[in-house]
Amino acid sequence: MRQKPKIVIGADHGGYKLKEDLKPFLKQLGYGVEDVGTSSEESVDYPDYAIKVAEIVGKSGRLQPFPPVMGILLCRSAAGMMIAANKVMGVRAVAAFDETSARHSREHNAANVLGLSGDWTTPEQARKIVKAWLETPFAGEERHARRIQKIAEFEKKVFK
Repeated sequence: MRQKPKIVIGADHGGYKLKEDLKPFLKQLGYGVEDVGTSSEESVDYPDYAIKVAEIVGKSGRLQPFPPVMGILLCRSAAGMMIAANKVMGVRAVAAFDETSARHSREHNAANVLGLSGDWTTPEQARKIVKAWLETPFAGEERHARRIQKIAEFEKKVFK
């Protein structure tokens, strides 16, 4: 049986309620959870939380079926969080709006950060998306690994 990754979770004010709903669900599924904020619906800047999560995940961004640390970010649309998180080396952040896109992002892209919309995703939908994402391994097929390796090589040039 595989060891489950630690989940680092963060949200801005627009994703706060959904983050709070997901934390007990993740623990119920047996995941360790590290919450990096925010702690209320008071307006905050999403890049602060996206980068906190991304820096933790990026350090363990090794390409493997299940990385030791995975991240979940929540904001109003998920877009801003994904833009910010993908600026961190080793992060492969995606927004998912259903179980199919969540599974695909893991199988083909080895996504290690998941973005969810606090405005357009119900708690029930979020639980299904998160469960599908966390339970889907990177397929490891040569074509997918090759493509991710190209991204990693580009990152090394950019982040010198």
